[in-house]
Amino acid sequence: MYSYRNHLQSSEDLVTTYEATRAGFVALALEKNRRATPYVAQARALQEAASQSNSPADLLKIKGIELGLLTAAGLSDKSLAHLMPEDKAEAINGLIKNFLEPAGTKFVEELVFRFLLTRGDTLGGSMRNVGGALAQRKLTRAIISTLIIAGIQYHWQHLKTKKWVAMTNDDSEIELSLRGISWESEGRSRTLIYNLTVPLVRNNVDMCLFNLAPIDLVASKFSVIESYVALGELKGGIDPAGADEHWKTARTALDRVRVAFSRINHSPLTFFVGAAIERRMANEIWNQLENGILSNAANLNEENQVASISRWLCNL
Repeated sequence: MYSYRNHLQSSEDLVTTYEATRAGFVALALEKNRRATPYVAQARALQEAASQSNSPADLLKIKGIELGLLTAAGLSDKSLAHLMPEDKAEAINGLIKNFLEPAGTKFVEELVFRFLLTRGDTLGGSMRNVGGALAQRKLTRAIISTLIIAGIQYHWQHLKTKKWVAMTNDDSEIELSLRGISWESEGRSRTLIYNLTVPLVRNNVDMCLFNLAPIDLVASKFSVIESYVALGELKGGIDPAGADEHWKTARTALDRVRVAFSRINHSPLTFFVGAAIERRMANEIWNQLENGILSNAANLNEENQVASISRWLCNL
């Protein structure tokens, strides 16, 4: 029996329900609030420090708030790297003259509001791919759970340091900073890497499963064609309005993978996991499964489907 038949009986099983869409939007709102917490704390710290001044001009005498003033002036963290000291001074003086002084005794409030306005833009930028981040966390947790239940030890790669870390008894929230996961089962090495630019394809692929241990994978520079076991696309956006575009992007990426590997007579498995799947998309995905174009697929909102495709990946 085909593996996808373990959790899918028809295209209808792939369709995202209204309840799942609602829950997805709530999850995004909660994540937005979680990410906003540091900015709120920064605003409070700025407010406390600025309250020590009697006038907007006095803000220049307070040590340790220059970055807060620059942020309130509308400058992003990235823009600061391109500015000279005199540019920064000009921006702060412009903030004081044009906005804080006209606010009168409410200048501290005005300062904090403008600080939060800029930080809001920063937050908005970080939220653009939050659906993908949440999707990766959910699938990663399912994979880790599958390995633990099977009694399989694993290592995971830290997103920023790129170091591989052995599993511990407390693995809570490692999915927040995980880039890859590796394990051995029945004498076979498997390593899963997220968001990898595949040399052969010359494009990013959301998930790549290899039959190499991490040390061998690094040595190969991801160029050993036979090491690719499966490649998949993971789309976590929950908005139904963007569902079709997510699938088109994923379908194009997977088509590109198949064409590139077929030229050198290698056919790794391909799979798709998505959060927003409309009925027309579901029909197309189902047809690809039935015709052997796709090896597996799952709706990210359905726990049994996520668990099933995770078990499939761990057993490849």
